[in-house]
Amino acid sequence: MYSKSALIAICVLVLCASCVSLPWKDEPRATEVNLAFTIEKNLLVISTASVEGRRGRFVIGSAEPRSVLDATFARSLGARGPLTVQFSDKESVSFTPMIADLRGAADAILSTDVWGRHAVTIDYVSGLLTYQKEGIHPEAMTLYRFSGEPKINVSVDGRSVSAIVDTTSPDTMVLPRGNGKARRGKAKLSVAGTDFGSIDVAYGDVAAPRVGNRVLSKFLVTIDYGRREVGLWRDPRTPL
Repeated sequence: MYSKSALIAICVLVLCASCVSLPWKDEPRATEVNLAFTIEKNLLVISTASVEGRRGRFVIGSAEPRSVLDATFARSLGARGPLTVQFSDKESVSFTPMIADLRGAADAILSTDVWGRHAVTIDYVSGLLTYQKEGIHPEAMTLYRFSGEPKINVSVDGRSVSAIVDTTSPDTMVLPRGNGKARRGKAKLSVAGTDFGSIDVAYGDVAAPRVGNRVLSKFLVTIDYGRREVGLWRDPRTPL
């Protein structure tokens, strides 16, 4: 018969063996902050951070250079000039957001000015955004270099295009409509070696193609703003 301590040890080993091995799971965590988020209407919403000590409904933005504060939320803060977003008891960032009417969609969109020259990893399955001050951990990831907005190369109907990684888009992909009307359509899509087949996409008023959360959620997504790299790892925990 096994002793009680031996049984506990066996259970721990079985649990560890059954876990999916994420690319950076063995890396030190001292310079990282984990922020829990929920997925609401295909948007990533953080409720554990605060701006000037006040919590709200903050959407994770990946592409725009400046964060946006909802006008009503901004008035409620009563603050002027640079503001502070608090991630944890020990980690905060100063930023100067734009003010706009977000029409109830969010109290703020936290974007690239908040992430600075650091990296963020988005784990859609676990609902965790990891703010990484040491940068990207690229093991097992497909990497893409970018300038300007974070971009990846995708295949649309057999043609390679550069697409912006946009976590404020709840869609699959939004493609430029050109001279045509805004509409829905079908396109054959392949991302980071993963064939999505023919999927529903939007054609709209965008200057460049944009990949949204309905596609990004099939991957573990890391954006390193300092090194100007995007890393994608096909997450086996979520089906196509």
